[in-house]
Amino acid sequence: MNLGDVFYVLQWWLLWFLIGIVFFPLTGLIFHNFFDKGYALSKILGVLLISYIAWVLSSLRIFSFNTLELFLIWMVFIGINSAIIWGGKKQRLKLPPLLGQFRIYALEEGLFLGGLIFWAFVRAHEPSIHGLEKFMDFGFINSILRTGYFPPRDLWMTPLSINYYYFGHLVGAVMTKISGFDPSISYNLILATLFGICLSASFSIGFNLYSSFKAQITKLSYLSGILSAFLVTLGGNLHTIYIFFQSYTPDKPVPFWQLPFSFNLQGYWYPNATRFIPFTIHEFPSYSFIVADLHGHVLNIPFVLLTIALLIKIFFESKIRLTDILLLGLLISISLMTNVLDGPIYLLVSGLLFFFSSLKGHTLEKSLWQTFKVMIPLSFLAVIFSLPYWLAFAPFGQGIGVLCAPQFLVDKGHLGPFLFEPDHCMKSPLWMLMILWGFYYFVIFSFMILVLKLRIKKFFENLKFKIVNSDYLVLVLALGATILILIPEFFYVKDIYPAHYRANTVFKLGYQAFIILGLISGYMITRIMELKKILFYIIFIPLFLLVGIYPIFGVNSYYGGLENYQGLNGLNYLYTLYPTDYQAVMWLRENIKGQPVILEGQGDSYTDFARVSSNTGLPTVIGWPVHEWLWRGSYDEAGRRSQDVTTLYETPDLNLTKELIKKYNISYVFIGTLERQKYLRLQESKFAELGKVIFQSGETKVYQVSQS
Repeated sequence: MNLGDVFYVLQWWLLWFLIGIVFFPLTGLIFHNFFDKGYALSKILGVLLISYIAWVLSSLRIFSFNTLELFLIWMVFIGINSAIIWGGKKQRLKLPPLLGQFRIYALEEGLFLGGLIFWAFVRAHEPSIHGLEKFMDFGFINSILRTGYFPPRDLWMTPLSINYYYFGHLVGAVMTKISGFDPSISYNLILATLFGICLSASFSIGFNLYSSFKAQITKLSYLSGILSAFLVTLGGNLHTIYIFFQSYTPDKPVPFWQLPFSFNLQGYWYPNATRFIPFTIHEFPSYSFIVADLHGHVLNIPFVLLTIALLIKIFFESKIRLTDILLLGLLISISLMTNVLDGPIYLLVSGLLFFFSSLKGHTLEKSLWQTFKVMIPLSFLAVIFSLPYWLAFAPFGQGIGVLCAPQFLVDKGHLGPFLFEPDHCMKSPLWMLMILWGFYYFVIFSFMILVLKLRIKKFFENLKFKIVNSDYLVLVLALGATILILIPEFFYVKDIYPAHYRANTVFKLGYQAFIILGLISGYMITRIMELKKILFYIIFIPLFLLVGIYPIFGVNSYYGGLENYQGLNGLNYLYTLYPTDYQAVMWLRENIKGQPVILEGQGDSYTDFARVSSNTGLPTVIGWPVHEWLWRGSYDEAGRRSQDVTTLYETPDLNLTKELIKKYNISYVFIGTLERQKYLRLQESKFAELGKVIFQSGETKVYQVSQS
């Protein structure tokens, strides 16, 4: 890593370290029953509260979203956390208890810093903010960086606001503003930060699960934490078994035992592990880190881990405090605004944990009632905390589809939110599910049989045990993950994709199931290892190696074997592909303030069109139209705008051009490499009549035009 990038990484780490230190007293107060006092979670809580309060204040137009506002909020929290430490005797959280486990704090900080450095180094071998969904993610961050008040503007359908889940991108913009880094650098540092947080926070959860079981910190506590951190952050699934067999056609997978043996080390294609079951997506964090899209499911990982940690804390206490409900409601609201299905997912998981926790000393009926009494206010708080978001959001979900509905329901079409569509009867073959989830369920069943020595009858009898401990907690979480995996076998959330109608449902629910299973497996494996069962190791070791080697193939493929170091600047690719366009984009970033509209060429999703709006945060008439179709539930407006963009570039009619410029409030016109390639009847001379060239590099020009 070159000296400049080392400076970036260390400065970025120092910023996160200070956030963690400032918020550690509050975190320690919340997670007082954790053996590490939630140290690894303090960074997450800190950036969440700073970002959320900035968002609320700017949504209510009390403060403009800027660096000064963020530092003022930070200063307020310095005061609050100081008061926690030095306040009245009853409220005071003394420093000695906080500092009493310095070794574990140092380890968790080392995991975060090590993860940050490691993934920044990996990203520096292919840092391009280019390909897949990166234009969208980077564009959201750039639009938020330019905004004064929320909601932020949709850079691909001016003058509307973003109609998608943008809070995670807001957090990225907050860290970019506080650091003062260029967003082309911070994009890659955000990815590295997510990797580091996933590593350290997962360790904390696995560590505390085992320490709580033993009621003390032991050497095996560290093993539990390390296993959880590894499985959540770097683990894959058993699809790597295909390394040992002849390749199959990706859209027609076959059982590996039906293929000839062939050591296929070079031919293994790592994305196949996330597209194994036809017409579905089943990604996991290590794949997300490799392909480096800052999508909502990735940006929400820290808040998901904080949510799970809070639920564990509540479960261990066997009671629910008002402050816990308030924080949990806030976290679920954050999930709704960052990756919407994570909201109902963790409402479901919360309900399960509350129910099983309340079974201690209560009848089934009383437990259900107790759970209901908590879930109603929790759901209400989740909506209230995110209310400014919902007031500016138009839902685009089309209902809940029922798979394999009987004909009489198909004839009816729908019933309330439920849809009964013909020819919608996809099911996941059991052998495919075992490839994806077999490792984790081997661990779960081994734990139940070897450690708990449970049979079905005994299991249900033991649910009434009066002592709530880590063993039963992880079983409840395993049940929650199992439900998430099974739901897409019966239901799907309808979106715009006709053939892949359950893909996003499998994706979103399976992603969270993977995180939960990874967290609890570290604890379960450690508990099993205490028994020293040879048969377990004979099966476990090869399965563990299969899930553990996945990132080796992904990193080698995506990052070229880490042989070509390029640095952390994510826009260097633009200079290589379109050097004159790059110069124009950089000029726009440095010289144009606010968010005036710029006209640029329009093209399909996942192409290089929309490069200007994405890389500058300046809104355009229409960017990627299929994305807008997904976000708004209709292609009509995107289709009209696409035609209007063609007209703006190609019509010789000066009056019509003026009308469209006024209609879309266009201030600038970009004519670069892609515009000249696409619009073969380009009428460039008219823009000189309507305005003037304010920047030129080679054949790339930026015109400032008048709307009068």
